[in-house]
Amino acid sequence: MRIGELAALAGVSTRTVRHYHHQGVLPEPPRRVNGYREYGLRDALRLARARRLTELGLSLDEVRDVLAGDSARELREILLELDADLARQEAEIRSRRERLAALLSEESPSPDDAVSPRMAEFLRCLEPAHGSAFAAADAEMLALLDTVAEPEDRDRLLELMRPMTTPEAVARAEMLYRRLTELDDADPADPRVGALAADFAACLPPELAAALAHRMPADDDPFAQAFLADLSPAQAEVVRRTMVLVAAGGPS
Repeated sequence: MRIGELAALAGVSTRTVRHYHHQGVLPEPPRRVNGYREYGLRDALRLARARRLTELGLSLDEVRDVLAGDSARELREILLELDADLARQEAEIRSRRERLAALLSEESPSPDDAVSPRMAEFLRCLEPAHGSAFAAADAEMLALLDTVAEPEDRDRLLELMRPMTTPEAVARAEMLYRRLTELDDADPADPRVGALAADFAACLPPELAAALAHRMPADDDPFAQAFLADLSPAQAEVVRRTMVLVAAGGPS
């Protein structure tokens, strides 16, 4: 058989056959007097095997070693690893489709809606409080967290925050946000600042407060500075005092 006939028989292109020669997957047969390669049945069988293995996902190096019979690993071991990798890809595709389904369920989806299903569910529970600019900012911070945090850390935090999604907790948060808005033009020494900080610290679920107490950012933390820069002086002071109270174990 000529190279074109071999390629047609195995269902590949002549370019693939030449590439397999170059990679050592398919040994080159001797050339005839006229300069053409002459392929036999064994070449066709090896080429068909190579095609089947590559379609399963094996690399050409793995295919070459398996077909040569000198692989350091058995074919079964390679296939088990490949199956595990495909299972991970399958799970990732399923997760992406779930996120797409959540987006498509919205009449007018926004970029911040493209969060994980668990985060989307959590944010929906907080929607009644989203009339406040601060509540909307908190939602944006959670969307950022959904992007940058490891999935297990994010899910752990969401579990700790779940008590904040009850109707009573959402109503309490809405009231606190309203009081924070009222401090827009206030002095940082306003007596309402300390009272509001204590109420913010008190509204945190105990387990969440305990977890946050060990992760409070320092004053020079770039993220904390960027967050506080968007607040008025009195509002920023509320946040600072709240952080101090949480780090100390809550209001006394």
